[in-house]
Amino acid sequence: MKIGVFICYCGNNISATVDVEQVAKFALTLPDVVHSETIHHVCSEPGQNTIKQAIKNKGLDRIVIGACSPRIHEATFQRMVSAARLNKYMLEIANLREHCSWIHEDRSLATIKAIDLVNMAVCKVSRHKVLYPSQVEINPRTLVIGGGIAGIQAALDVAESGNEVVLVEREPSIGGNMARLDKVFPTLDCSGCILAPKMVDVANNKHISLHTYSEIEKVTGFVGNFKVTIRKKARLIDTAKCTGCGACTLKCPIKAPSEFNLGLDSRGAIYIPFPQAVPHIPVIDKTICPMVLKGKCGLCQKMCPTQAIDYKQEDTLIEESFGAIIVATGYELVDWKKLYGEYGHGRYPNVISSMQYERLLSASGPTGGHVILPSDFKKPHAEQREPKIIAFVACVGSRDEKVGRPYCSGVCCMYTAKYAMLTKEHIPAAEVYIFYMDLRAAGKSYEEFVRRAQEKYGARYIRGRVSKIYERNGRMVIMSADTLLGKQVQLEADLVVLAAGVASSSGANQLAQKLNISHDQYGFFIESHPKLRPVEASTAGIFICGACQGPKDIPLSVAQASSAAAKVLGLISHEKLETSPLVAEVNINRCIGCFRCLEVCPFTAIEKQEMRGGAWVARVNPALCQGCGLCNATCLPGAISLNGFTDDQILSEVEAICLVNPEL
Repeated sequence: MKIGVFICYCGNNISATVDVEQVAKFALTLPDVVHSETIHHVCSEPGQNTIKQAIKNKGLDRIVIGACSPRIHEATFQRMVSAARLNKYMLEIANLREHCSWIHEDRSLATIKAIDLVNMAVCKVSRHKVLYPSQVEINPRTLVIGGGIAGIQAALDVAESGNEVVLVEREPSIGGNMARLDKVFPTLDCSGCILAPKMVDVANNKHISLHTYSEIEKVTGFVGNFKVTIRKKARLIDTAKCTGCGACTLKCPIKAPSEFNLGLDSRGAIYIPFPQAVPHIPVIDKTICPMVLKGKCGLCQKMCPTQAIDYKQEDTLIEESFGAIIVATGYELVDWKKLYGEYGHGRYPNVISSMQYERLLSASGPTGGHVILPSDFKKPHAEQREPKIIAFVACVGSRDEKVGRPYCSGVCCMYTAKYAMLTKEHIPAAEVYIFYMDLRAAGKSYEEFVRRAQEKYGARYIRGRVSKIYERNGRMVIMSADTLLGKQVQLEADLVVLAAGVASSSGANQLAQKLNISHDQYGFFIESHPKLRPVEASTAGIFICGACQGPKDIPLSVAQASSAAAKVLGLISHEKLETSPLVAEVNINRCIGCFRCLEVCPFTAIEKQEMRGGAWVARVNPALCQGCGLCNATCLPGAISLNGFTDDQILSEVEAICLVNPEL
């Protein structure tokens, strides 16, 4: 056994706190260490070549590198070791940066700890065994969950390569939140003019199968071989017969608040979500349709020229196989009515959310693009009034610890500036006030956009958080503070628009459980690594993009969607996938069949296996196992071991510490 130890200066990230030369000298005193040296940058090409040359000249069969986190560079160093014709799993990395130099100031103590870490790594690597990865076949089909702009872009990018894509959207139409927007910042382009052609491209692409009004029921399998059950909810419409003429929607006597227009107007029990909907097929709301509930009515069926109405249609389950999954489930706005009672709690019709105001501005909205006071909607046209003073309140549900939303939503500053411009275009005489905490406009041309709202369009910005909104003499009173002037502010406005923050979409937590991926306390999906793997989920083969990962604007969502698509294409371009051997294994001679391991496994990698004589034991599916070690820690008889982290290896590290520090 010949062990080589290489200690990295990492510029001054490590060497500023750790005496790397002393650590390298100590390593030479350890058993089986035949070579030890320091390198200024191990991850650089010269640094890697130095290690390769040492392996060749000294005949090293095990390598210890004292550098930064293995989470960042382990794959790089494994490739280097393999290039030197050494099994890549005969490598151990001592984390001298994140675990030592960055968290200590005392140089002597940091050096002692670095010596301990290297000692532990040497003892562990001496018990390493040669491991070989296995291979699994890859299904070239891709599932995209979510039909907003991110999901659409990802689906189109993957389909462009000629690979089959299935796009699942739980709403009756694709388009997501972007379909509700009138114009987009910072160019003020028509949102529909950008989105609608892409929606049509999805419908017409021969490589994309579109399942709207559908949800993910169940996900099993592993990277390259996922089995997904999709629940296709009953529209009560025969899509093969329907031509999308809309005749069935004209005579429906039942009305309900429109989801697309956020309750500003109503839609029938049978409806097409919006004029540009894809597919342009109606859906029947089974919760209010009298024909479904009582067997009475049937007007839509009588109006349909193709007899496409089918009241007896039921949900269907579709089972599909995929090699990769892209999650793009988007976002919802924070429910300000629940969180901010002091802002009106939905009591005042002239206090509305930002997305509701977006629909008022839109030509396809409930008022045809005419901004009128919501309190006047039901009045005769001649009595409807335009608001003369409009106040926008930013950071509603963002950067607010008291409602559990400390994060910045990232887009509120920009879309309030957009509203200021559009308001002045619709109502030139209107006065626009924006209450804000801080202006954050970090994107390309964003700062100039905000300045234009202030200088050209005359938007008046007041820095301070609004404390209360109430009605007085038919007008809304906003109570706030102007922190720049150091005084209290009381403003009377005709209309108040709350710039609600971005929240994760409803059902995100449940979907995360089905997919076995992680989410944070706010429901946003967590990426595997924020810098090196920003679109990969914790489960191999699953990728995330768009606002389901965190608040972001349209350009960033589209860029991330294309990034996820590129990752998928890199995965499915191979016929077979190499899987890590650092997985759990079961010693069937010691397994007692308690299956506690099955209960704790977050990746459903544990299976029950029947042996001769009828006994049942646990079995690990190596393709599913991610090597987290929970089953190993849970197993009472010690029947499960984890390759690369066996009991002998872990105990050898403990012994190394105890020998150097007898008091432990």
